[in-house]
Amino acid sequence: MSFIQAGELQLHYEEHGHGDNVVVHIHGNLACINWMDLIWPRIPEDIHVYAIDWRGCGDSDKPLPTKDYANYSMAQHATDMINAIGALGIKKCGLATHSTGGIISTHMLLKEPDLFGKILALDPASPRGLKLADEYVPYFQAMKESRDFAFNALATIAPTLFLKESLYPGNNAQFKPQTTKEQRELFNFCIDKTRVLSDGIWFGTAYHLAREREKGELALQARTIQNPHLVLWGEEDIIIPRADMEDMTTLLPHCRLKVIKNIGHALNIENPDLYAKIFTEFFGS
Repeated sequence: MSFIQAGELQLHYEEHGHGDNVVVHIHGNLACINWMDLIWPRIPEDIHVYAIDWRGCGDSDKPLPTKDYANYSMAQHATDMINAIGALGIKKCGLATHSTGGIISTHMLLKEPDLFGKILALDPASPRGLKLADEYVPYFQAMKESRDFAFNALATIAPTLFLKESLYPGNNAQFKPQTTKEQRELFNFCIDKTRVLSDGIWFGTAYHLAREREKGELALQARTIQNPHLVLWGEEDIIIPRADMEDMTTLLPHCRLKVIKNIGHALNIENPDLYAKIFTEFFGS
């Protein structure tokens, strides 16, 4: 298990591959670096990847949240990642992001534009932020308190792994017969990892995503970002609206959108072969 000092705290990371073609992966909310475990064996060794757990997630340090979760803001996560990248001695890298990792990367690009190359963003929270339903606090509280509830809730973001009727409210999510053993095991492992999340993640992330939406400042600043972006969006994603993805292509000067049919919010688990192929083509060239 590897750790790097990033400012005042230690972040857990994993390293895959070798060489000068470096990519840093930034995971999404309620998650950890293990959501990409099916991808690394499927990409070439000469794509050198560092995957880093956010503060409050996985095996990274979990400081107690301060007032209004100020120490778990999107800007703070971005600063943590930049500090970790510097401590790892990385001089230039691409970014591969998932979900809320997308808006964290926007802050990173604005803070240190010359540090980064191109960006592969899977179902990203856009620079405009994201307003979840007002009931998110009791919903996330229930997820925090019950593994079974968390399993059923997170099953809806990877719907192609599950029988459709089992995802209806009041039912227990059931894997499809064709869902592979490695997909089942990884999904369950990722649910287990939610048991260690900080309250700064359970409740702070949604709070700050909504604040980004309300303020609108990041979206204005994002228009200056010159880094090429490829946005992947699953057509069955119930978290990120398609309109936000289309808006990103107008906000960012060099951004294109690829819609993936028959996929939800987690292509990296739902169809790892396809995600690995896109990842390799994007970063391997």
